[in-house]
Amino acid sequence: MILFYLLPSNFITKAVMNKNILREITPLTPSDCFTIFTRVKTDFDFPLHYHEELELNFIHNAKGARRVVGDHISEIEDLELVLVGSNLPHVWQTYKCKSKKITEVTIQFHKDLFDDKFLRRNQMSFIRNLLERSAKGILFSKATAQQLMPRMLVLGQKQGFDSVLELMSILHDLSVSRNMHTLSDASFSNAELSYNSRRIERAFEYMNQNFHKNITLTEVSKLVNMTDVSFSRFFKAKTGITFIDSLLELRLGHASRLLIDTTESVSEIAYDCGFNNISNFNRLFKKKKGCTPKEFRESYSTDNRVFI
Repeated sequence: MILFYLLPSNFITKAVMNKNILREITPLTPSDCFTIFTRVKTDFDFPLHYHEELELNFIHNAKGARRVVGDHISEIEDLELVLVGSNLPHVWQTYKCKSKKITEVTIQFHKDLFDDKFLRRNQMSFIRNLLERSAKGILFSKATAQQLMPRMLVLGQKQGFDSVLELMSILHDLSVSRNMHTLSDASFSNAELSYNSRRIERAFEYMNQNFHKNITLTEVSKLVNMTDVSFSRFFKAKTGITFIDSLLELRLGHASRLLIDTTESVSEIAYDCGFNNISNFNRLFKKKKGCTPKEFRESYSTDNRVFI
């Protein structure tokens, strides 16, 4: 591994290089609850990275920039708010953005800021679910970003206990907001999501172990002692998506990871992940990710690092 320093805007951080993704050692100390950076800049110069801390990122006036969170890549609008989970690779790139006055507020906080027993209290259930879902990255609606913008911009001016209370309040408001969307596939980020169901957990365990094989609804239904129809309804009620869509997401997540971590050909990766038709794999990948497998691999391979 190679140690070096990066200069993202107006602060210095140390990182460790691992192939195309950097492990950032953030400035957040064990003695602090969170750290916040508010800056106005002309472009995005930080490389693709991950860190143990969770990150809430507010960006204004950056239409045309590109966001990469896990295996999700998308061009952004002029206003957005994203919560990135622990150790989830992410980056914002200038891409097509022409703005010379981008406002960015970045809040980083420890993954154990809230004790697990505390999060299990009834009044904390929404924040607990929010933090669990952040393992895949969460994009909040533009309406939510607009509503919270004034508070995000002045949070750095608050001190001590008041600042912690305000952060908790912001997280609570985010947890009950409408139209939030998860970004990355769970299998890419190794997210451990809780569905409060042993049957669903057993189904996912089986799917993760056998995604490279032909898996049917019938065999998974039998595994959890339910009929096809009952399990299909139960699965969607617990996860929010159908069994077929979940299996596809899982396979594409594994494929995305292989595209980054290996030099296998696209066709080899497709077959390794349970796709028997390369054309079908390319079509489904582009529909889900917005780019071809080759373009996805190239996006992660692009070297945007700044050395000093």
